[in-house]
Amino acid sequence: MKPNIKDLDSGEMEKWLAGRKEPPYRVKQIRQWLFQKGAISFAEMTNLSGGVRSELEAGYSIGRLQTLRRSVSVDGTVKFLFGLADGPGIESVLIPEKKRLTLCISTQAGCGFGCAFCATALMGLKRSLSAGEIIDQILEARRSLAADRRITHVVLMGMGEPLANYDQTCEALKIMSDADWGIGISPRRITLSTVGLVPQMKRMMEETHVNLAISLHATTDEVRSQLMPVNRKYPLAELIECCRSLPLPKRRRITFEYVMLRGINHSAEDARRLSALLNGIRAKINLIPFNPHPGSPYRRPAAEEILQFQNDLHGRGHQVNVREPRGSDIQAACGQLMVESIETAGSEKLAAHR
Repeated sequence: MKPNIKDLDSGEMEKWLAGRKEPPYRVKQIRQWLFQKGAISFAEMTNLSGGVRSELEAGYSIGRLQTLRRSVSVDGTVKFLFGLADGPGIESVLIPEKKRLTLCISTQAGCGFGCAFCATALMGLKRSLSAGEIIDQILEARRSLAADRRITHVVLMGMGEPLANYDQTCEALKIMSDADWGIGISPRRITLSTVGLVPQMKRMMEETHVNLAISLHATTDEVRSQLMPVNRKYPLAELIECCRSLPLPKRRRITFEYVMLRGINHSAEDARRLSALLNGIRAKINLIPFNPHPGSPYRRPAAEEILQFQNDLHGRGHQVNVREPRGSDIQAACGQLMVESIETAGSEKLAAHR
């Protein structure tokens, strides 16, 4: 297979062009065709010479994800199952709201961090995605929209741990946020969620300007280590100390995500401990009532228990939101993404076109 041109960074593309005595500004032209105009063939790049287009065609491909399934929820949420060129599948979720259209994208096929409440963990890690494959989720979702709609926000909260795929994720973030030749989504409208990989968190906040969300989910090391094995490497004290030291821009907050599991992590004492942990950090708390998935032993707390936990935190001065489940009827809500059978999805698509 020819390499995907979307996986070349600017320096690599400029070097290739220099070898053909082409000026550096051609990099911008090619990238505009790829990321702004959504070109799917080199022939479309009409401001390049025929010779350059032919050489690009000979050496590279313009990779695309195959849309194997598109599921629409009763609430308007859309889940895409995309097939990668070498076989694995990934899922992305498009979430419409009154004033925004958010796309939740994946950075890995599966995940290797084994969070006990998450369906993706049951897949294990298949592989990490390239920058081009991360960006292609946005491009393919964008192609599905009517001309008057556009994706306004991106959250890296789908399959996988973004910071375990650090270099490719950061390259994808550059493409997403560049308004000159990239997709042009402001970093203020991009949020990256992590299980808490401390060294990579520090590096990311120095090298990018996107929003950070931390998957917390417990207030003691004992419980968090049971729910999230990564806590054994980066326990709560180290994680929270890292959060305190991060160079947050003015008016920015770190989001702490907290999946609520019945009888496990939402007591009055949990509220007290969570408040103490976050004391002094510019933070907002997203409470996520557990979204059930097949085979999970966990359950969602009752509505009054969720409200009580929220009120306990409000009473201690915290900004707290309860994330309403979106797309749960199509297994598209937080923690539900899992590709059970890429072969089945491919067969369904072929049957639909017969």
